Amino acid sequence: MTAPKKDNLVSYQEVQRHSTQDDCWMIIHGKVYDLTRFLPEHPGGKRVLLNQAGMDGTEAFQEIHSEDVIARTLPADAFVGILDQKTFTGKAHKQQATPEELLKKAEKMMPLSQVINLYDFEFMAKKTMKPEAWNYYSSGSDDEMTLRENCNAFQRVWLVPRVMVDVSQIDFRTTILGYPCEAPFYMTATALGRLGHPEGEVALTRAAGQHGIIHMLPTLSSCSLDEMTAARMPEQTQIFQLYVNRDRATTARIIKQAEARGCKALFITVDAPTLGNREKDMRTKFTDEPPTEMKGEDVQRNRGAARAIGSFIDPGLSWKDIPWFRSTTCLPLVLKGIQCAADAVLAAQHGIEGIVLSNHGGRQLETARSGLEILPDVMRALDAHYKTHPSPSKPRMEVYIDGGVRRATDIVKALALGARAVGIGRPFLYAMGGYGQKGVEKAMQVLKDELHSVMQLMGAPTLKDITADMVDVSSLGLHTGAPIRNYLAEEVYEPLKPPDLSKL
Repeated sequence: MTAPKKDNLVSYQEVQRHSTQDDCWMIIHGKVYDLTRFLPEHPGGKRVLLNQAGMDGTEAFQEIHSEDVIARTLPADAFVGILDQKTFTGKAHKQQATPEELLKKAEKMMPLSQVINLYDFEFMAKKTMKPEAWNYYSSGSDDEMTLRENCNAFQRVWLVPRVMVDVSQIDFRTTILGYPCEAPFYMTATALGRLGHPEGEVALTRAAGQHGIIHMLPTLSSCSLDEMTAARMPEQTQIFQLYVNRDRATTARIIKQAEARGCKALFITVDAPTLGNREKDMRTKFTDEPPTEMKGEDVQRNRGAARAIGSFIDPGLSWKDIPWFRSTTCLPLVLKGIQCAADAVLAAQHGIEGIVLSNHGGRQLETARSGLEILPDVMRALDAHYKTHPSPSKPRMEVYIDGGVRRATDIVKALALGARAVGIGRPFLYAMGGYGQKGVEKAMQVLKDELHSVMQLMGAPTLKDITADMVDVSSLGLHTGAPIRNYLAEEVYEPLKPPDLSKL
């Protein structure tokens, strides 16, 4: 069927006639698009689009994407025309709640002023986020043992404070790759911010700017790179997290865009040749009945949001690609997802500027050790490497960890064991989900207030005063025996559940 001229209005009845995988139109923000050729290329799979074929797909679209993604991904001839609103008889899409409305809703349950720790934000997020968002953000791989172990590992390290130290002045400012940061933590990259809040990553950027905290921008963001970089303050530092695309030309283009828009470093995710088996996410995503045209197809109900959006990632990424990255960008390179001392040494041998010890927040390989647990091994191996291979002309590679950080005591333990800083992700998403930008700002202030107190109690007025003899790690590698119970963590954790037979 021939598409109408682009300066014409398109009736809703005309749109409804294009509702199959061979002829698929959709309404997005009042405009009609022909998505037929784009169906096989959609990262989330064609079924996601076919569920909205011949209808208004604005609500599903805006939950994940920024509006400019259409201009960036669709050819110009995909635009069919403007919807004639007088003919529209379908279900009107629900407008997203404004940040003020979400904040008002949350404060009816718990005023932001009464939130006193990061677990409170997680508790509130469970009440305010829709199930799809909560299950995507909170899920781990398989039985979620690694997810929980990331927090439990910190409980096996005990602090050894010093007394009779002048702690009247506390200074926890630091630098990351030479860039100033007001505290030894950064906001690590997390995907799909608008699943939890309509402002998405823009709210995270603004909150980080208010507190002088470095923000790692995600490849799989809901907001566009332009939106995130435009939201930063004049002196604010942003870094970019990269999933490497199978198409290296696409990867090069993304790197150049991040560099051109002022990102100061490239954090390359190296622990995701495929995405983990995140069953909590799989239970809740893509469970609707398939469209009529997909009857008889092998419909994959268990893909989940994570696998859907991650289908483009290159499983062939290897050490031999480091020279290619060097030829593509002048930005410092950091490898995110190092999980053993041997790979840490290899990174140093390849001249990498930094590494993140991480198991991807427990979302990848089940029973992988926490970043905190491998940190002592990594520091010993790097000490030995640099002793035998000194490099006076190049600074020593910086080491960061992420996963499971919920308290300032966790930060101090990581610093004592050699980390330069820690990455924090989920807690800021939870704070944003319940309270928007103001919630993220409060979460950062909570951590800063805790850190000030902990450093006073530790007898450490500056970060340089936090040393290895201030921690007891004798139990860090022990995975047997009943752990000391963390009742707040237990209260906010939602365990995996068997299938709901009523929905099958």
